[in-house]
Amino acid sequence: MLKCLIIDDEPLAVKLLEEYVRKVPFLLHAASSHNPVEALVSLNTSPADLIFLDIQMPQLTGIQFMQVLQNRAQVIITSAYQEYAIDGFEHNVVDYLLKPISFERFYRGVEKAYKLKFPSEPPRAMPDWQPKTGGYIFVKVETRMVRVELDDICYVMGLKNYVSIFTKTQRIVTLQTMKQLEDTLPANRFVRVHKSYMVALDKIVSVEKQEIFVKDTAIPIGNMYAEQFFKLLAG
Repeated sequence: MLKCLIIDDEPLAVKLLEEYVRKVPFLLHAASSHNPVEALVSLNTSPADLIFLDIQMPQLTGIQFMQVLQNRAQVIITSAYQEYAIDGFEHNVVDYLLKPISFERFYRGVEKAYKLKFPSEPPRAMPDWQPKTGGYIFVKVETRMVRVELDDICYVMGLKNYVSIFTKTQRIVTLQTMKQLEDTLPANRFVRVHKSYMVALDKIVSVEKQEIFVKDTAIPIGNMYAEQFFKLLAG
């Protein structure tokens, strides 16, 4: 069991992380704090195994917090800003989660922390926590954050640092990499089939040789993804 402390000055971010912690059988929510200075003081009397830490906070930044912490607990950074990732990993953080954080991405981070803490003990099995329908993500389109319903996504096409999300009714272009979006989308509903394509499993109409047909679009299956994809189709 990992005893967890959440530190973030955004109440909604804290609430989401608390919900995620409660879902994972090997995590225990010990406390949450909007004030990093108070959190540091509390650690002297109530140690934590794992800290979820925002970067940009008043009084003390996440980087400054880690400098004072001196590796007394494992840290997972939760931030809306990708540019602090290098600083985070220089302080030996377990993972760097970009907001908005999906539960799947959260789980991969905490599983990594558990294996570091208990290398010879497998984490308790997770129940089937990934819903097959519903849900949404937010993506940045120019200066706006746009909500995209997962049920509406047909496929995703990547080009360098941009991705195009093709929904039932529109194309949405956002500045992020395929890997970043792949980490956000639930793996039980979306699968990478090519270095430049992901498809929604429930939108596949047919598969012929090395092509997947989604609506009227033929999507290539890359050689390095073919074996895993066809195993997935076979069940």
